[in-house]
Amino acid sequence: MIDTPYLEVDVDRLDRNLAALAASARRAGVDVRPHAKTHKCAEIARRQIDAGAVGLTVATVGEAEAFADAAGITGCTDLFIAFPLWAGAEKSARLRALAERVSLRIGVDSVEGARHLAGSLDSAPVQVLVEVDSGQHRTGTAPDRAGEVAAAASAAGLDVIGVFTFPGHSYGPGQTRRAAAVAEVEALAVAAESLRRAGVEPRVRSGGSTPTVGLLGEVGSGVLTEIRPGVYPFNDAQQVEIGSCGFDDVALTAVATVVRRDCRRIVLDSGSKILGADRAAWATGYGRLLDHPDARIVQLSEHHAVVEFGPDTPTDDIPRVGSLVRVVPNHVCNAVNLVDELIAIDGEDTRWPVIARGRNS
Repeated sequence: MIDTPYLEVDVDRLDRNLAALAASARRAGVDVRPHAKTHKCAEIARRQIDAGAVGLTVATVGEAEAFADAAGITGCTDLFIAFPLWAGAEKSARLRALAERVSLRIGVDSVEGARHLAGSLDSAPVQVLVEVDSGQHRTGTAPDRAGEVAAAASAAGLDVIGVFTFPGHSYGPGQTRRAAAVAEVEALAVAAESLRRAGVEPRVRSGGSTPTVGLLGEVGSGVLTEIRPGVYPFNDAQQVEIGSCGFDDVALTAVATVVRRDCRRIVLDSGSKILGADRAAWATGYGRLLDHPDARIVQLSEHHAVVEFGPDTPTDDIPRVGSLVRVVPNHVCNAVNLVDELIAIDGEDTRWPVIARGRNS
């Protein structure tokens, strides 16, 4: 038996999630370039490529290097760093080395950033996408100014192939997902036209978060050419609560032991150092129990999770001390980055290394 806590992957559910997203993308006529920052795992990347993904998205140079090293496992040598990098001397050298090993794309979102990137790359073979803000108000230029950034990048010698956005404001209850999906498509359409006016053809129009990809058939027709969802292989408690999946679609859980039971409350050995500490303002707890949907994690410490059960749960159904339970993290990306390996439930309990853990720069 494996000591708790640990992260476990239900491989059947994982493969089902990958197949469902691939089928949805085919129907919508878009490419899939999943964001590997969620799983950071070569074995899962290989499954995504086998399911038809055209490449991988990453957030950092370190993640790109990890997946470049794992190309023999994944079969993937096409990477997109979806981030407006500002590279110093060391990072610039790493980017140039990467560009010699893989087909590399990088994001830019300002004239200054484009010019700096061009100087850093020193003519290395890299493609560039202009990031636009579709409503999250984090990074990304205004959609109608994307052409200015593209023109500056082209003038600096960069190969600009399109635009991208991340509708991160899709994470929320109610109609948030649909509103964000509509805003995403509108932003990319405006940005694409802005590039055309600047004399740059936006061959790639990339978007798609896990909450919005399920709405592609309704709002994304003819605009997006590519989607970059990250969470969908695993799903998590956030996705369940905003309605983009159900508990039956959750493929990753933290396996924990009940160390205390007090009436309708139990304490688990899975704290923030295995689950992560994310809790959105609208979330109903610090995580959920896969087999007890009414339960909520109401208190989270580094090594403790306090769970409360509702009044409708029969007392005999509340796990006893020593029992194992499966916890659904709120934000699976943070949970994965806290472990060295995932336990894949595939008949042999295979251990999958988290190859990009901690590769944050």
